Amino acid sequence: MAKNMGVYDVPQGVEIRGRFDDDFAKILTRDALEFVAGLQREFRNRIRLALECRREAQRKYNGGMLPGFDPAMKFVREGEWVCGSVPPAVADRKVEITGPVERKMIINALNSGAKVFMADFEDSLSPSWENLMKGQVNLKDAVDGTISFNDQARKRLYRLNDQTAKLFVRPRGWHLPEAHILIDGEPATGCLVDFGLYFYHNHAKFRATQGAGFGPFFYLPKMEHSREAKIWNCVFEAAEKMARIERGSIRATVLIETLPAVFQMDEILYELRDHSIGLNCGRWDYIFSYVKTFQGHPDRLLPDRVQVGMAQHFMRSYSDLLIRTCHRRGVHAMGGMAAQIPIRDDPVANETALDLVRKDKLREVRAGHDGTWAAHPGLIPIIMEVFTNNTGNSPNQIQTMKREDAATLTEEDLLQRPRGVRTMEGLRLNTRVGIQYLAAWLTGTGSVPLYNLMEDAATAEISRVQNWQWLKYGVVLDGDGVGVKVSLDLFGRVVEEEMARIEREVGRERFKNGMYEEACKIFTRQCTAPALDDFLTLDAYNHIVIHHPKSSYYK
Repeated sequence: MAKNMGVYDVPQGVEIRGRFDDDFAKILTRDALEFVAGLQREFRNRIRLALECRREAQRKYNGGMLPGFDPAMKFVREGEWVCGSVPPAVADRKVEITGPVERKMIINALNSGAKVFMADFEDSLSPSWENLMKGQVNLKDAVDGTISFNDQARKRLYRLNDQTAKLFVRPRGWHLPEAHILIDGEPATGCLVDFGLYFYHNHAKFRATQGAGFGPFFYLPKMEHSREAKIWNCVFEAAEKMARIERGSIRATVLIETLPAVFQMDEILYELRDHSIGLNCGRWDYIFSYVKTFQGHPDRLLPDRVQVGMAQHFMRSYSDLLIRTCHRRGVHAMGGMAAQIPIRDDPVANETALDLVRKDKLREVRAGHDGTWAAHPGLIPIIMEVFTNNTGNSPNQIQTMKREDAATLTEEDLLQRPRGVRTMEGLRLNTRVGIQYLAAWLTGTGSVPLYNLMEDAATAEISRVQNWQWLKYGVVLDGDGVGVKVSLDLFGRVVEEEMARIEREVGRERFKNGMYEEACKIFTRQCTAPALDDFLTLDAYNHIVIHHPKSSYYK
């Protein structure tokens, strides 16, 4: 009946405001929505409290406080406990490829030769209704093994190989709403929608075909405190109870990509200990978080973002402590993203870029990381070779690289001011990348190749908050001999000149038909706002929400 009416069959208290589609209706079933609504009702107050605790912590940082280790949780940090044993299906995670939940992307990534594919509902996806629901359809087809894609332009049919990467899914962060699904009159929590729909439809098949009795597997983003990990642990337990599967079946890797979270790594693993398979160095978001955390500290201004790499003491300390923490607790310590993409029309530049990837991954494996991320399939053979040559036949380094030397790392090591200079080119690059990324995001693309790097929301966030910081404190661009102070007037001229450059680079027709002017307005407004917005995507999200006429159906 629901299908004939062109409306979704929803349980009491649930309203769907997104477009009706027969394929989406196979995901948005009454029982699946009942499960999501149950999660929302059980956890919404705890989620609200966790987000208010974030805001309260930020108010304290703005008042001069520094993040640090919680003395009350010393017993957890010094305790002799370990996480649940690593499922055999994911013991070897040397190379993981990431990308949005687009159909062709999923097939290519699963076929890429990587050990793991992280299918992303978060930073590399623009969360339009169409993208989110098609993503759920695509993942169900992938888990079923039936996914295919007919590329008519290339006259090629894409299908899964016999051997594929293990599938992990990254839902959105706690802060992002799902405005197309209302539960008891309020927007649903985005990550509960992403997790709930995927888990409900795929847990049984995944455990049978991919997880060898474990799973599904997840990545969890943007956490700032162990109380947020505790909520996720309770969500997993509720899901396992609903599915009548063994406790500890669901496993997740947490991205340590906020500055407050680096002081909570033991506590985060402890809260998730039966559901954990490690931590990951989400280094681009970590740099963004450094600026956001210290937005009220004019003595902690970042240099040009290209200078803030893993050679910086605070970044190296973060990586070393993550490795020591994970291996002490018996789980994977995953390295960061290699964002380079092959430069096909310039062999010399391409080899230079690949050499940077080799050196970065060699540093990671020698430091003790068990695996790492790649943004492009072309990097997988190089990275796999580096990790295999340095780990031999071992699937990981959990037992062999304990990094006890990192036990002496202090709060000062993790907070050391980054060294470097600020330049006009840095201001220009931030502006150009931020506007172009946001323009793509507004038109439905969340993973964007720009200047030979694969950019996602994290790098756009660095661009935004660094511009905001430099404007707020009127920094002097001292690195290229210009010596000019960053002001609203200077920034206005830079925006105008960079918009002209973007138009030249992309072409007049594409510029005119794109969302560059709208992106420019949003980006400029955020960079010049008196108070720093928490997330670029929260503001921009309102521009991609499309509510259709009320289409709920109460049976």
